[in-house]
Amino acid sequence: MKLIVGLGNPGSDYAKTRHNAGFLAVDRLLAKHGAGLARQKFSGELHDVVINGERALVLRPMRFMNCSGTSVAEAVGFHKLSPAEDLLVLVDDYALALGQLRLRGEGSAGGHNGLSDIQRALGTTVYPRLRIGIDPPPATYGDPADWVLGRFSEEQLANLAPALDKVVEAVGVFVSEGLTTAMNRFNGRGPQQAARPPKARPQGGAGGAVGPGQAATGPGGGEGGKG
Repeated sequence: MKLIVGLGNPGSDYAKTRHNAGFLAVDRLLAKHGAGLARQKFSGELHDVVINGERALVLRPMRFMNCSGTSVAEAVGFHKLSPAEDLLVLVDDYALALGQLRLRGEGSAGGHNGLSDIQRALGTTVYPRLRIGIDPPPATYGDPADWVLGRFSEEQLANLAPALDKVVEAVGVFVSEGLTTAMNRFNGRGPQQAARPPKARPQGGAGGAVGPGQAATGPGGGEGGKG
């Protein structure tokens, strides 16, 4: 059994923000596979689905982005899953052009606080993650947090839609055929594959939205060329 996790921040304040690309991918995945009502479990919304004839769990952590790891680790531990073989995390990446996909089996968090917390909670960097490009912040954005926590425009959402469909396909291949086949088939795929190369990421802290009693942090970015 596979566990598919989409990262984002809960609540209407963060709906359709760039940092919630993982949630948007989960929405598309559940629409494809006809999931019913979610169960409230593992500090998140859990769906039990069948993908290409295989049972899979789809989890949307309902903690803030930089606390996602606890939710993921609870689900992995309860179902006795192997992070290296059974887990796939869907996550935004501002080092990639809008809609570009990058699937890796391991690697650093690359400054993304959601991935950092998953690494902390699991005690390993060896778990598959599918990064979804949201475009680098324009030069006019001094703090990349303002970019990733900003909402997609309607035009950007329309441009992102084909990539979300590819995410759904990639998840299906991961579930039924494994990580290597999915990597070979989907890496680099997206409506803007030939878009400009990513700009150098601004220096600063990684981040996500903050919950009560938490200090604000930056947004986090992608791993660039790292897994």
